[in-house]
Amino acid sequence: MSKQMTIIEKILAEHADKSRVAPGDIVDIEIDVRIARDFGGANVVKNLQRNGLVVKDPKKTFFTFDCNPTGSDQKYAENQQLCRKYARSKDVKVFDINAGIGTHIAIDKGLVYPGATAVSTDSHANILGAIGAFGQGMGDMDTAAAWAHGKLWFKVPKSMKITLQGERPIDVSAKDIVLNMLSSFGSSTLLGYSVEMYGDAVEKLTLDERITVASMATELGAIILLFPPSPEITRYCEKRSGKSIQPPYADRGASYEKELELDIASFKPMVALPGHPHDDVPVEKVKKTKIDSAFIGSCTNGRMEDMHVAAEILKGREVAPGVVLKIVPATEDIWNKCLEDGTIEIFKKAGALVGNAGCAGCAAGQIGQNGPGEVTVSTGNRNFPGKQGKGEVYLASPAVAASSAVAGYITTPDEIPDSPAEFVSDKSGEVDGSGDGVVSKSDHETGTQREDKTHKVGEKDVVVEGRVWVIQQDDIDTDMIFHNSHLTITDIEEMGKYTFGNLEGWKDFAQKAKDGDIVIAGKNFGSGSSRQQAVDCFKSLGVQAVIAESFGAIYERNAINAAFPIMTYNDIGELDLKDGDRIKVDFAKGTIQNLRNNTSASVSGFSNVQMEIYKKGGLL
Repeated sequence: MSKQMTIIEKILAEHADKSRVAPGDIVDIEIDVRIARDFGGANVVKNLQRNGLVVKDPKKTFFTFDCNPTGSDQKYAENQQLCRKYARSKDVKVFDINAGIGTHIAIDKGLVYPGATAVSTDSHANILGAIGAFGQGMGDMDTAAAWAHGKLWFKVPKSMKITLQGERPIDVSAKDIVLNMLSSFGSSTLLGYSVEMYGDAVEKLTLDERITVASMATELGAIILLFPPSPEITRYCEKRSGKSIQPPYADRGASYEKELELDIASFKPMVALPGHPHDDVPVEKVKKTKIDSAFIGSCTNGRMEDMHVAAEILKGREVAPGVVLKIVPATEDIWNKCLEDGTIEIFKKAGALVGNAGCAGCAAGQIGQNGPGEVTVSTGNRNFPGKQGKGEVYLASPAVAASSAVAGYITTPDEIPDSPAEFVSDKSGEVDGSGDGVVSKSDHETGTQREDKTHKVGEKDVVVEGRVWVIQQDDIDTDMIFHNSHLTITDIEEMGKYTFGNLEGWKDFAQKAKDGDIVIAGKNFGSGSSRQQAVDCFKSLGVQAVIAESFGAIYERNAINAAFPIMTYNDIGELDLKDGDRIKVDFAKGTIQNLRNNTSASVSGFSNVQMEIYKKGGLL
């Protein structure tokens, strides 16, 4: 049998103490670094305490308080303090509210290095693919298991190879690269793959640029985007980790499920339209769209190079009247370097608000949120409805965000006007440009509580019946399922009433749902965040199962580990399902029967691991 392996297979084989692994294998892998954030951290602690578990190796275990580093939300403050107290008692290191984003700290402090494995309650932990490491965002139950046992089960993913051919245009940033990829692939083409990035243009990417691209693997649906480490990045990691590193590279002749090529020479500066990171257009198509605010930061664009790009544009200029610019460096070290080299002074003279290091606009209750009707240009990685507030969010590069903040409308560095546009009427949405004419609004604008019940299925209940809800929609993300404004809720009994509270057309689901119901959905259900609440809210309502065409990778793990039944299908059209039909589902055989018309269809039955965890009542 051939032993040629891809990068992901090499990393997993080494950490599973095996000579070889192949796609589909389920292995227990050693986790080198185990991180819980202030979001999810309290639930990790409660899972450990509730199950009588202890931390196996405190030196490999960390808290990172990056979601709300201001402590401005009382519930976040409460959860942070709970984690601090636990950390003191178990000798676990805390990177507290002054430190910055956990995944960036893991790279810059040398906690993670090429070939290493790490998990975090951060759905963008796969950002570590930027240095050729295996990082995964996971729910609080998975993370608690990693803290207690040092290992986790993992299904070896299929590998894909993407090569960027040609010469990169000078005006195409790293953010533009990944937005062009999203435009080409959407959220499903790479779903469930470990993707390796190759090509001359890839080899020339700096560490900061690789981080930007890798940070949006989750939005692309990929398990991870892995970059073979360059000699410069290997030296960077060796210096910070104090280790001699042999980076993992794919073997010659390694087998890939798919190999794709993209012409990077055809890439253009892009923006993602409000609502979806993969709804992308060239920036030219939305130029002159009036904005109210801009945000530069997040794990995608909060690095030193991003700060310098913004500073170059803002130097000697001011933010347009009526526009708010918010800038948040990714880590305290980057913040301090910006202070030392005068970058912070440039930001302040331009009229920007500079926040302390952290996730900023991606987390509720923190710098970067926008209000109803507010149009924002953001360098973040997500613009799902409600993710960064109640306004509209365009995703763009730091250069476009900074230029737009100065102009008062979406533009590029080469078309910043001498005088900014000014707001003249909030009602009409029109602004008075500097000889450029009228700038119009964007064309892309867009009761009763029930008693919560926790539904527990008996050990032998592998066949269930229930009323069905058919949601004919793809890409239902975790913000639509359980909005980030409720992330601090740790009691499962409270979660049910918020289920689908941010999904248009289904916001009253919690009032209509009954114990024993079953949900049918489309592709990529549960994409987005690592939040366990997006699974537990269904359990709180008594929903028996969710059946979808495909699931986000983190959501799939969270559901399996929580013993919440999920199944996938290819085609169930013959069932002619309608809301209210009663169906019978066999988890072991993988069948669905519509009792109304006595039709049947095949779906994916439980794997051995899923059935074992299900019968046990959960991973812990």
